[in-house]
Amino acid sequence: MITVKTQIEISAPIQVCFDLARDIDVHTKTVWKHTKEKAIMEAASETIGLGQTVTFEATHFLVRQRLTSKMTEYQEPVLFVDDMQKGAFKSLRHVHEFKQLGDKTIMTDTLYFEAPFGMLGKAVERLILKKYMQKFLEHRNQQLKIWIEQR
Repeated sequence: MITVKTQIEISAPIQVCFDLARDIDVHTKTVWKHTKEKAIMEAASETIGLGQTVTFEATHFLVRQRLTSKMTEYQEPVLFVDDMQKGAFKSLRHVHEFKQLGDKTIMTDTLYFEAPFGMLGKAVERLILKKYMQKFLEHRNQQLKIWIEQR
């Protein structure tokens, strides 16, 4: 299993960061444009909550893929966790943590994932996927920071 961790400081209250990090529409607008990511099955509202699922469709490595995640843990406004229910990975768990620090919020993402295909998958995890997922999260978080701070 691979672990990727990112952290970013956002000049906004914790509740704003927490809510916009769960916003499905904001998510699709803050990921890499070339992936053409979209939500194809949405939760009951645009802001996903405990027990709800969402399916995203995006192109990664020239392949159109779907990933269905379910929010399995929720502690407003400090933590939410989504776990892959269906998708290209053997497993994927994304922990989102928020901490208020004065007038800023520290947002930390920890992604745990495992590729399928045994030893071949383990090699791909280390050689390609870890760096790819790190850059994906860093880009998304930087775009989310810009989105929030320009509000």
